[in-house]
Amino acid sequence: MDCAYFDAGRCTSCALMGRPYPVQLAGKQRHAEELLAPFDVPEWLAPVASREDGYRNKAKMVVGGTVDAPTIGILDADGHGVDLEACGICSPGHRAAFPVLARFITLARLTPYDVRRRTGELKHLIVTESPDGELMIRFVLRSTEPVARLRKHLPALLAELPHARVVTANVLPEHKAVLEGEHEIVLTEAETLAMRLNDVTMHLRPQSFFQTNTEIAAALYAEARDWIRDLAPDTAWDLYSGVGGFALHIAGRDDASSAGPSAGPGPEVTGIETSVEAVASAELSRTDAALSRLRFASGDATAFAAGAATTEVPDLVIVNPPRRGIGSELAGWLEASAVSHVLYSSCNAASLAKDLAAMPSLRPVKARVFDMFPQTTHFEVMVLLERC
Repeated sequence: MDCAYFDAGRCTSCALMGRPYPVQLAGKQRHAEELLAPFDVPEWLAPVASREDGYRNKAKMVVGGTVDAPTIGILDADGHGVDLEACGICSPGHRAAFPVLARFITLARLTPYDVRRRTGELKHLIVTESPDGELMIRFVLRSTEPVARLRKHLPALLAELPHARVVTANVLPEHKAVLEGEHEIVLTEAETLAMRLNDVTMHLRPQSFFQTNTEIAAALYAEARDWIRDLAPDTAWDLYSGVGGFALHIAGRDDASSAGPSAGPGPEVTGIETSVEAVASAELSRTDAALSRLRFASGDATAFAAGAATTEVPDLVIVNPPRRGIGSELAGWLEASAVSHVLYSSCNAASLAKDLAAMPSLRPVKARVFDMFPQTTHFEVMVLLERC
């Protein structure tokens, strides 16, 4: 993949841009194998390749420029807007929506926030596209002052973007380097975006995390379900469960005649996640799928595990932590526990290797790289661990 923005030096976020994709993928596989070499992984499955462009389902764009000539993209070193409306890794749905959103910014008089002067209102646009082509559009504002204008002109936006299902105003009053604030005002009747992966539908709320690459996320969850089906656990925990991607794919149903790959007897699953919004999303998805053998709760993964009685320890634990990994305390608990299998999905193979070193009784059975982030050095790697 080639990118005019990268070639011109306007955006260098994609560090591997211009490098042949097979070379990128081979390099990621090699890096993962090198980091996990001390653990003698007996089986490395072939890496799961992504499409090279248009793979991002979520665009997180800074709004710059002026109200009459807004930019949607990033800021340069001087705080000036750099327009990236044609960014090649964003989905086609994003690229079609950006010019419409730029016109709407002018129509609704949403003055872009000036980082250096700390003036203006509109800081970011966060746009998520579902597999069905529907959009969630979030306007990140400094205050609620523009909300009335957003409401007034919303019909015009929806007329131009009929696939926009959820539109919100997020309020971030502080001047700091974060993407969004805590306060969300939903402007449309719909509050969730349906993300249909495999035979599972996840209902995404505005502040819930979802994997960036829909096709690779679907492959990751399907692979996890296959690996876990072979283990046939009776009970499982999904720690760092997010909106429930892993848990919803593996949870069993009470009715063995139910259709679908997850039909019939399966594990009783508990999902634990710190984000209240993510738990609300997961609970809605669980209710919609009528999965009575699945529950979600808000809490810290390490505290939940440490507080469990010995009799409550499950057969399987799934962990999908942020880049820092699960940390020494949870790794130590897993090492000392009676858990027979751990499925570890990691977006940072370096922290994964550190955590594996703290769990010597849990040995890798197999591993696979999933290229969630083409054109960058990042990737996901999933490892199945078994107590020896």
